[in-house]
Amino acid sequence: MFKKIILSPWTACLTLAVVLALRVLDPSFIASVRLRYFDTLITAQPVVENNIVVANIDEATLDRYGQWPFKRDTLASMIDELYAHGAGLVVWDVLMPEHDRLGGDAALAEALKRHPVVLVNTPAAVQKNTPRKPGSSVINSQYSDRIMNYPGVIANIPELESAAAGVGTTHTLPEIDGVNRRLPLVVASGGQLFPALPMEVLRLAAGDRGFQLKLSELGVDKLRVPKFGPISTDPLGRIWIDWSQGYKSVSMNALPETLNGAIVIVGASAAGIANPVPTAKGAVWPQELQAAVIATLSNRVNIVRPDYADGAELAAILVIGIVVLFASRWTWAFVPVLALLVGSHFAAAYAYEKYRVLVDITAFVFSIALVYIHAYTAKFVSEYLQKQQIKKQFEHYLAPAMVKKLQQNPDLLKLGGDTRELTLLFCDIRGFTPISEQYKTNPQGLTALINRFLTPMTDIIMRNDGTIDKYMGDCIMAFWNAPLDVPQQQEQAVKSATQMLKHLTSLNAELLKEGLLPINIGIGLNTGEVVVGNMGSNQRFDYSCLGDAVNLAARLEGQSKEYGVKIILGHNTAKGLSDYWVPVELDNIAVKGKTEGVKIYTIVSHEGRDRPQSLVSAQGQHEKFLDAYRTQRWDRALILGKSLTSAWSGELKDYYRMMLERIEHLKEDPPGEGWDGVYRAKTK
Repeated sequence: MFKKIILSPWTACLTLAVVLALRVLDPSFIASVRLRYFDTLITAQPVVENNIVVANIDEATLDRYGQWPFKRDTLASMIDELYAHGAGLVVWDVLMPEHDRLGGDAALAEALKRHPVVLVNTPAAVQKNTPRKPGSSVINSQYSDRIMNYPGVIANIPELESAAAGVGTTHTLPEIDGVNRRLPLVVASGGQLFPALPMEVLRLAAGDRGFQLKLSELGVDKLRVPKFGPISTDPLGRIWIDWSQGYKSVSMNALPETLNGAIVIVGASAAGIANPVPTAKGAVWPQELQAAVIATLSNRVNIVRPDYADGAELAAILVIGIVVLFASRWTWAFVPVLALLVGSHFAAAYAYEKYRVLVDITAFVFSIALVYIHAYTAKFVSEYLQKQQIKKQFEHYLAPAMVKKLQQNPDLLKLGGDTRELTLLFCDIRGFTPISEQYKTNPQGLTALINRFLTPMTDIIMRNDGTIDKYMGDCIMAFWNAPLDVPQQQEQAVKSATQMLKHLTSLNAELLKEGLLPINIGIGLNTGEVVVGNMGSNQRFDYSCLGDAVNLAARLEGQSKEYGVKIILGHNTAKGLSDYWVPVELDNIAVKGKTEGVKIYTIVSHEGRDRPQSLVSAQGQHEKFLDAYRTQRWDRALILGKSLTSAWSGELKDYYRMMLERIEHLKEDPPGEGWDGVYRAKTK
């Protein structure tokens, strides 16, 4: 009983409960995977260029201006140079909390008064200098402790702080894995609120005197720059960085001829004076991080992770997980489950691309995949044990092939059958008696020869989705469309017949080299409704078929010798072929034991849809020949028949000779008026 419970697919409910609990608890490794998936969504978008330039103080700049830090009057000349090249707004991402020992502060302060420049300060554990008070309007300032708070701020020296057009803080708030994906736009220190550098740049670009902030118990409720509009953030005041908002990076030593009014962010990138920061895009310089945030803000990109997202994703895992549990009983369910998992990524990608909404599919994919694997594995193991039990019970009583079928479908143990349309094939060796006489003293050699013939023929049939019914000495019986559906059963059957003939040519070449008689075969094919299933007794039975269509297929194989062809097809088989094949009508025949006639056909060797003119001409002449024959115009039929003996590359010469003989007899002894054109076969 315990074993049965363990092997039940419903034990996957426990797995579903565990993965749901893990998602609710959200340990660091799950959160990290989720954030990295967001990285793929954010960084997969094509880059859009913006009028933002990062001017790097790199090794070439150090070579030009000397050791770092540069003299303040040098910085002043650099600012002048930037505006001379057409800068719209300069952002100086270099903190200057100490006076210039060489006395260049006054020159830099004058440059700051001449040109609009945004300086930076940084929140810290200590206070140094007095930061400039930002212009801000705060509602519910008592909740300022709900956002990022720092003991102090390291500011620039007062002369520079007051001369600058604006001052913004540079600070980051890395995620649990140390990667910077979101940046706070406002921080607090000493009860004072300070805008982040990107928001200060936005304020100046919009021409506003300050920003407006509404706080609540949860943190940031609303944030706006009046002339720009509202800015969506999370309660900590953070925005997601859109790395598809591009910027241009240049050397401060090699500025472009014109900056076209760009926002220019100056920062250090030379080795030893700057450290890159990890982001979703990879490691970037701090000034590049600020540039990306400025571009995100200025283009009103609002990447959101809705408050209800976690709940909705948990609900999806629960609902779809239960559906998958039910679906796991069907093997084909793997395809829709896989499609669902793959499709979830495309859905998430679409949601981000279209609406900039971040949807986490990692927990969903992991959970659904794990639940399905658990359920299906339990089902698989259970079925495997059942199959082994069947094998143990029946391997001594039934043929291995039957045992395998029983393992795949235990319902086959019941006698009975279904009515289905099958295409049947009978293949028999002609003139088997002379062949067997070669092996009077070597019966084992005859067995080896038969196996040598049957094995490749069997392989061909099975390769083309056929089912071997039985071997009857030197005869093969096979059918298509059972136990599995074969959509193009006639095509597959005819393909098998033609491939069997081709292989027989190779086999006969080998036999002739060995001094043995070649093998000739006849093949009969017919399509019709039969009863297929287990035939026999309760003690012993075989998977086989019964019906008139089976008998007709066997009769057509027998008639192949009479008509001088290798293959004979019944009407329903020929009708089901595509125009790739060339079926040639042979006759309207009532096989022995039947009174009604059926049209029979053969296949000429040409394959493919392109018909040579000679074949088209032969088809037309052949139709005229049959019409003359059936309308008792014997002389006309004889003339046409003689002209066709060399048509079809000579493949049907024996057929036409037989028909010419028949016509000569009918000419001498006409069937009379009312003849239906049906030939009554006298042999099987």
